[in-house]
Amino acid sequence: MSIVSKILTIYNWQYAISKVNRVILPIAYCLLPIVFIGCKEQKTSNPVQHEVVHETYTCPMHPQIIKDKPGTCPICGMDLVKKTTGSQKVADLSLNDLLRPANQYVISSIPTVHIQSRDEPVEISTYGFITYDTRQIGTVSTNVAGRIEKLYVKYRFQEVSKGQKIMDLYSPDLLTAQQNLLFLLKNDADNNIMISAAKQKLLLLGMSSQQLQQVINSGKPVFTVSIYSPYDGHIHESSTGEMEPQTQTGMKDVSLITEELPLKEGMYVNKGQNLFIIYNPSKAWAVLNIFSGQTNMVKVGDKVRIIPETAPDKDFRAAINFIEPFYRNNSKTATARVYFNNPHMGIPIGSQVKAIIFAGARSARWLPEEAVLSLGLDKVVFVKKDDAFVARKIEAGIVNNHLIQVLNGLSDEDEVAANAQYMVDSESFIKVKQ
Repeated sequence: MSIVSKILTIYNWQYAISKVNRVILPIAYCLLPIVFIGCKEQKTSNPVQHEVVHETYTCPMHPQIIKDKPGTCPICGMDLVKKTTGSQKVADLSLNDLLRPANQYVISSIPTVHIQSRDEPVEISTYGFITYDTRQIGTVSTNVAGRIEKLYVKYRFQEVSKGQKIMDLYSPDLLTAQQNLLFLLKNDADNNIMISAAKQKLLLLGMSSQQLQQVINSGKPVFTVSIYSPYDGHIHESSTGEMEPQTQTGMKDVSLITEELPLKEGMYVNKGQNLFIIYNPSKAWAVLNIFSGQTNMVKVGDKVRIIPETAPDKDFRAAINFIEPFYRNNSKTATARVYFNNPHMGIPIGSQVKAIIFAGARSARWLPEEAVLSLGLDKVVFVKKDDAFVARKIEAGIVNNHLIQVLNGLSDEDEVAANAQYMVDSESFIKVKQ
């Protein structure tokens, strides 16, 4: 090929390329915006997912309390629980679940608890009062009829000691018995049988050995015989027939307490008449009231801590000595007695006391008391089923230290709402399946 031919061939190629450029480039420039728009739409439709999760803390009982760090609720004092905000999965709930009655099916996410099986020390708190130990009651009576010449006890609750003179009594029968003894000693001194019988009669009529010896030595009868207290304690009652209320309750009406003693000097008394009742305050009872649901836990010998209301610093330890096998009138509590010595403590009779009975440890299945809702005779818990709670009736036992014993109705795997009251509104009434 000649040089001229080569030059023409190159020229023809350049001409063809320039012609193609004139046709394709305008079309490419027109399609370029469309390509950019499509890419932008694709980029917009597939954004990068970035989820920011913030940790906040709220109160289960008061959801309006929200804080950014752990702490306690300023309203009820409960510990705040973690609450995660942000994009969360919503449980797949059917319309039937949402339309169920709130009094038997509750949708909630409150904390749950399980039954705990363990030995729990049982401590029963109760109240009572201090009263006299009726085993220490003493009665002063007269063995002969006569007239009160001198009375040495003037008012109620006067303190007397053993051997203290209470009154001087003139008795015609006692005077006649003394004269018979003196006659035998003077006219028949060798008749030991009769003399011994006369002496014994005077002793049985209430004359003391010292008085009898005084009569024998002086050879003259005494016109009055002294009556002495055989007990230590306080004068509480006399022969007015008012002892019955005192024996039952240990204390009397104030109007009766402030009355004077009915016995006066110059009054006549009959043979065998009770003159005074003497109580010993150094021996006392603590009478404790035990509710019917707790009586099966308390037994004789259980240790007790007693805290007197009048002297909280004088609390003391004792043991239950007796449990009355009946319920008193107009009372739904059983009565336990604790005997103790009172002279060193000096707790006033009638004082109110608080007591803690240590009834030993009991192995049982326990739930927090807040997790059980009381409906009178029935006890109800809310058992978690998937994402909701269902009311269930249980059989409960004793309540101890904010724990309640579960006897029947729950298994160890069941989760129950930690606060059953939180699941109920003011207008609903819980229905459970029997």
